[in-house]
Amino acid sequence: MRIAVTYQNGMIFQHFGHTSQFKLYDVEDGKVTAVQVVDTMGSGHGALASFLAANKVDTLICGGIGGGAQQALAQAGIRLYGGVSGDADQAVAALLAGKLEFNPNVRCSHHDHEHGSEGHTCGEHGCGSHNCGSHSCGE
Repeated sequence: MRIAVTYQNGMIFQHFGHTSQFKLYDVEDGKVTAVQVVDTMGSGHGALASFLAANKVDTLICGGIGGGAQQALAQAGIRLYGGVSGDADQAVAALLAGKLEFNPNVRCSHHDHEHGSEGHTCGEHGCGSHNCGSHSCGE
């Protein structure tokens, strides 16, 4: 099993499509056997699912994530644990212990609501009021 966590300074980065790093955890027999931090090389929303698949990831832990990215992950066969915040290592330990609290219906809904063609991106507004959770995507 290989788990990826959206990553920044030891914490779970709160917007999947804007993450610049993933922390990858190799797991065998329920224990982490190897860890590495990898740069996404500027890959955006759609390319990140392919990036994870190319790195043989089968599980993702992240904060907010839009519907299109969720579909791309599902098509790549990657299990999603979204709506998670806090320390990356602790989240992986909780997942392995069967105690990870996550939101199975996580949505970064500012990708889906009525902005029309205004072209909003997460860097242009704090999406906490748009059901992304309790964070500002521009962090």
